[in-house]
Amino acid sequence: MSDRNITYHWGDHTLLITIGNKVSAKMRALFIFEFLFTAGMASIFLMLAIPFHNNLVSWIAVFGATLIYLLATYRLLSRFVFSEQLLLDTHYVTIIRKTLLSRKAVRYDWKHIGTLHFEGMQKKAYRSFVKRYFDHLNLGGQQYHMKGLPSEGNMYFDADGGRLYFAPGVYSSDAERLVQIMKLYTGTSLKLGPEWEDMLQEQEYGDTSSYS
Repeated sequence: MSDRNITYHWGDHTLLITIGNKVSAKMRALFIFEFLFTAGMASIFLMLAIPFHNNLVSWIAVFGATLIYLLATYRLLSRFVFSEQLLLDTHYVTIIRKTLLSRKAVRYDWKHIGTLHFEGMQKKAYRSFVKRYFDHLNLGGQQYHMKGLPSEGNMYFDADGGRLYFAPGVYSSDAERLVQIMKLYTGTSLKLGPEWEDMLQEQEYGDTSSYS
């Protein structure tokens, strides 16, 4: 079962949720533009070292340009090569993060996990109204996405020792669907924060109005 870049795999006693790269096409273009701009700045440093002279200034220019190229390339690739998996079973929830250079899996006991929250802006009704009637370029929606996406994750559990973040890049509409699937597996044992009630009601209203 899949929902855009989020895939759900049902096992006999497990639920595996795979969250792929949620970067939109517009954000990909922005990241590529940032990379090209940074690479251009590095090229300026490199041009300062041509013709190369065996002195301190030339070595600093070459080293600075090389460092900027490497950092810009890593920053671009790390934004595109990222995935996260959420494995639920009767006793544990396991979060598996895969990045460009690492893979990390952390398991938590359900007994030590509390309420599930969504961290982001909640003005969905206003945003939909503005987008439908005034925001033909979706500038308001892009601003909403940029402000409402913490780097650690857009969702978190209250857990022993602090917040347990996951689902980076997941917008509110995708988060609502994800929570609905999680509730099908966990039933009433999944405790939701108060923000989910309004969000899920708005989604049901939007689904109903789309058929009217």
